[in-house]
Amino acid sequence: MSRVTADSIERVRTSADMVEVVSAHTDLRRQGARWVGLCPFHDERTPSFSIDPVEKLYYCFGCQAGGNIFTFLEEKEGLDFRDAVEQLADRYGVELEYDTGGRDDERRRARERLIEVLSKTATFYSRYLWESSEAQRARAYLEGRGLGREILEEFGVGYAPSAWDRVLTSALRSGYSEAELQAAGLAQPGRRGPYDRFRGRIMFPLRDARGRVLGFGARAMRDNQQPKYVNSPEGPVYRKGRSLFGVDRARAHATKEGSVFVVEGYTDVLAMHQAGFRNTVASMGTALTDEQVGELARLAREVVLAFDADASGQEAMLRAQAAAAGRGLSLKVARLPDDKDPSDLLAEAGPDSFKTIAGDAIPILEFQVTSVLERAQMHSAADKDRLVAQLAPVFGSVAPSAERDELVRRVADRLDLREEVLKNLLQSSRPVLTPTARPPRATSPFERSERAFLAMCVSSGERGRESLGRLSDDHLSSDTLRQARDWLLEHFDAPTAGLATEDPDLARVVGEIVVRASSEPASEHALELAFLQLEQRRLEREIKAAAESSDFDRQRELSVERSRVIARLMGSGEPSPSPTDGRG
Repeated sequence: MSRVTADSIERVRTSADMVEVVSAHTDLRRQGARWVGLCPFHDERTPSFSIDPVEKLYYCFGCQAGGNIFTFLEEKEGLDFRDAVEQLADRYGVELEYDTGGRDDERRRARERLIEVLSKTATFYSRYLWESSEAQRARAYLEGRGLGREILEEFGVGYAPSAWDRVLTSALRSGYSEAELQAAGLAQPGRRGPYDRFRGRIMFPLRDARGRVLGFGARAMRDNQQPKYVNSPEGPVYRKGRSLFGVDRARAHATKEGSVFVVEGYTDVLAMHQAGFRNTVASMGTALTDEQVGELARLAREVVLAFDADASGQEAMLRAQAAAAGRGLSLKVARLPDDKDPSDLLAEAGPDSFKTIAGDAIPILEFQVTSVLERAQMHSAADKDRLVAQLAPVFGSVAPSAERDELVRRVADRLDLREEVLKNLLQSSRPVLTPTARPPRATSPFERSERAFLAMCVSSGERGRESLGRLSDDHLSSDTLRQARDWLLEHFDAPTAGLATEDPDLARVVGEIVVRASSEPASEHALELAFLQLEQRRLEREIKAAAESSDFDRQRELSVERSRVIARLMGSGEPSPSPTDGRG
């Protein structure tokens, strides 16, 4: 794949608003030149997360998460480096340039042409819905579902003509090939040549989070037209298992609210947005895939499922729990009335009815247990055994918690079993999947003090530059820190310039160092003491290596040198920074 040029990346970095990007995931408050808040990467009560809005860097003193604006999106929203750059470029109006040449560039241009023709076709479908007499029945249907023109136009809902080749002919005249139209999912082969895939259907554009049309969902309008719903085929652009209908419109609202509603169908999303529930997306079917759950996790920490109360909807909610395991999501269920989907409920009872139901949403574990109990027959011991067998994987899929224990007690009371007996019966369930917050990165006290020294160098001007030059590879305990030292030496006057690399570890460490440097200026004395500590540890490692190789002359020589360093440390009256200050 062709690469975004370094100049383009730097333009994106300087144009993007770091505070705005991060504020979508945690509340920030200004503290001097920096902004601080609760870390969005791990659970905490005292803010330890800091960002530098000028250099576009972040660092958490609690879990050691750190990096630049691109690595923030990579880690928080699951994007790769290029997607992070392109998303920010779209958001802040930066035109990107790419290194040209080769097959990767050809594939990029080919994909862009497919997205282009899909976008133009979506515009055509939308216009045809409102201007064509043929689409009168479709307009009446949508009006009957309570959907107004404003929300339909916002989502680009359209209508595909019933003619066999209307889109095909127009696209060919515009310079697109038959192969491109088939790759885009707009045409399909026939005995007499290709023809339009979608005909006589209401068209719902399927967009990615950046608002690009990748495909279509289509609802039949003609009598006896089968299937009732059809999507674009899988291809170079569209992947059904990755799509959430409405994600481009819901993204900002979900991030702000901290929650996202998930419904089943296109019209449910439209009705929800029209009623003011703007943080709503659709799974376009009842089975949430792992990729869709991953996208939901990037939108918000709380996911509320609002599926039909029929058996298939309930089964879909149960499958969603398995897909969500380990992602740290709070998964809840809004229990809709029987035979009602959200659009029906809103049309009949208004927004307040759904607001009440959403407010009464229950955790999915409680929903699962309640659903099993409501369907259960408990006339005999065998019935109880079957119920326990149904509940075993339900309890086994979640980590131990107060909620889990309370539900176990409820089931034990319902089955008239002692709690200990029920727990033993459930013990044979699948291994517990523990959704956890981001674990702190494991760093030794030595590595933390090495990072602290690098930060002191950055904050100490020419004196710091000289101290960096004194560091050998043997002073540092990891390759990443050695790379960071080299980077800082080469970019000392502007350490973040050009830092937008595809090496997230380097970006993270340099970002941490620069953020710490802005808050921890060092005196000349403290800088020298910190270097002597590193020198002492370097000598101790070399003494150990000499002893292991029976090089006793070298061992004695190094021991004398270490004694001199220790004497210099002991002769100082000013304490040096602790390598285990708990913030490194």
